[in-house]
Amino acid sequence: MASEVEAGEATAPGEDSGASPVVRTGQAASRRSRRGRATLLISTAAVLGLVAGTCAGYLVQADRPPTKLPSLAQPLSRPAAGQTSKPLPAAQDRRVRTNGDLRKLLVKQPQGAREAEWVADADGWMDLAAYAEKYAKSGQKFSQYIHDEFRRAAVASWTVDGSYTVEVYLVQFHQEEALAAVEAGDNGRHWASWMADAKISAIPGTGDGETFVHNQPKPGRAHGRQAYVAEAYAWRGDIEMEILITGSKRISEKLIADLAKRQMERL
Repeated sequence: MASEVEAGEATAPGEDSGASPVVRTGQAASRRSRRGRATLLISTAAVLGLVAGTCAGYLVQADRPPTKLPSLAQPLSRPAAGQTSKPLPAAQDRRVRTNGDLRKLLVKQPQGAREAEWVADADGWMDLAAYAEKYAKSGQKFSQYIHDEFRRAAVASWTVDGSYTVEVYLVQFHQEEALAAVEAGDNGRHWASWMADAKISAIPGTGDGETFVHNQPKPGRAHGRQAYVAEAYAWRGDIEMEILITGSKRISEKLIADLAKRQMERL
């Protein structure tokens, strides 16, 4: 009986007992557990609501007929009054000119000159095989120009008084992968400047264009005979220009400079 009384007294309300903290802690834990369950239920309901809404949206959209999208190629807006632009005439549109007959852009031979024998039967065009033949390592040059996307070449050549011969080449590239015209001009200038005796001058209005006048003769086209040589290399757009003058005497710097300048002006 005493133990029952003591137990009752220990648990009587209002008494300071060592068991009361345990009771309060248990009640707090119970309240937190109920709040945690409520929060979880609310969060789960929110997620389910989002999923249900998304699914409903997809179902509604699936029942609708497909909507035709506007064309990506929209017409250009009309220019303001007084600002109407007109297309360039063919004489001023460089792309129109260079996509036409390339032979018409070749510089004209001077009066009194006659066509060189080695191109007498040609029509002014050179295919890649014929163009590569003018180099010592023709096979290597052929492969290189295939890689460089060679498109076509036009040539003009003439002889003046039997003292010197002029060859003018316009070499055009597709240039879909690289600026091959620039690289071809740079290669020509590199090999021309390799000879220490060359007098080098810039071609006005061409940026990197240069002429090379060699002071010493070197093997020429005709049976390897010695000849004086002058060269010029420049480019514009997808076209590289090459000029070669060979003669029995040293070539005038003015002669090749004027010829190169006139040819570049035609491009």
